[in-house]
Amino acid sequence: MRDKVTGARRWVVKIGSALLTADGRGLDRAAMAVWVEQMAALHAAGVELVLVSSGAVAAGMSRLGWSVRPSAIHELQAAAAVGQMGLVQAWESSFGEHGKHTAQILLTHDDLSDRKRYLNARSTLRTLVELGAIPVINENDTVVTDEIRFGDNDTLAALVANLVEADLLVILTDRDGMFDADPRNNPDAQLISEARADDPALDAVAGGTGGALGRGGMQTKLRAARLAARSGAHTVIVGGRIERVLDRLKAGELLGTLLLPERGPLAARKQWLAGHLQTRGSLTLDDGAVQALLRGHKSLLPVGVKQVQGNFRRGEMVVCLAPDGAEIARGLANYSAAEAQKIVGQGSDAIEQLLGYVDEPELIHRDNLILI
Repeated sequence: MRDKVTGARRWVVKIGSALLTADGRGLDRAAMAVWVEQMAALHAAGVELVLVSSGAVAAGMSRLGWSVRPSAIHELQAAAAVGQMGLVQAWESSFGEHGKHTAQILLTHDDLSDRKRYLNARSTLRTLVELGAIPVINENDTVVTDEIRFGDNDTLAALVANLVEADLLVILTDRDGMFDADPRNNPDAQLISEARADDPALDAVAGGTGGALGRGGMQTKLRAARLAARSGAHTVIVGGRIERVLDRLKAGELLGTLLLPERGPLAARKQWLAGHLQTRGSLTLDDGAVQALLRGHKSLLPVGVKQVQGNFRRGEMVVCLAPDGAEIARGLANYSAAEAQKIVGQGSDAIEQLLGYVDEPELIHRDNLILI
């Protein structure tokens, strides 16, 4: 199954705090440069990359002279604000040496649970990837509260993998992968080379918590792999200090632990959409649009819609109806009901004139559409 790694077109790479800050001694720019060199080579070879970077709080702690991670939320936010400046500058400078543009994205859980903001984030990330820029994503630690924080950047990375429909999530950590026992206490512990992400036997060997700098341990990495599997992504948990680790993964070398999804990307994403969203309205289509969806697996364009019902917002689930009222599909709307009313029956090139702006040429993109 390592061909799933070598053939992956879109990677999300997550790097933990302990790696980025040399276990708390400040940003390890030499190590960052090594990872960037490999990521730049992957990018040049046609791999689409999104980087999820921990390290803001840890870098801020180092700058502020703190040796113990604070528990108070306002102190964590202050450390993140101090550390984020140096972190993003370090990534920008290092990628710039290879002629690569980067883009900073700060997210909270609310950004990915609100459907409108979910689509906005997805559209922005898709555009950045298409432009050849490398998004650098971190949790927005300066504004999070206990209710909305991801809890660890492993979870954030998995949600980003869902968001961008990544083929592969690579979690670089300070351990070589998942073992059948704790290698720190058991010299006979064996590396788990490959397993299904949903294998319940993995729970027993993923015990333990993260170090003093981070919030994640092997349990959060296993949970992240299971979250990523919801959209069909494979996950590799692997040691970030292994020499040329990303190059060697791309070459098909058996490093770390490969966790496999139960379903392929398309089937998994469709199931996720179908199972997690309520419908908020409906669109009645003409016969041509019905055939385009059912036979051509196309996106739904405004020109093929005859009627709009409901009071849905951008990003909410709507039902697609045939002229006789039969439900044929459902999907996430790129425009609100009020906006949709103004553009139905019109060509996509008329959207900007009718609304004064254009977010997407489709009312529902085929990636966000489920046939019934």
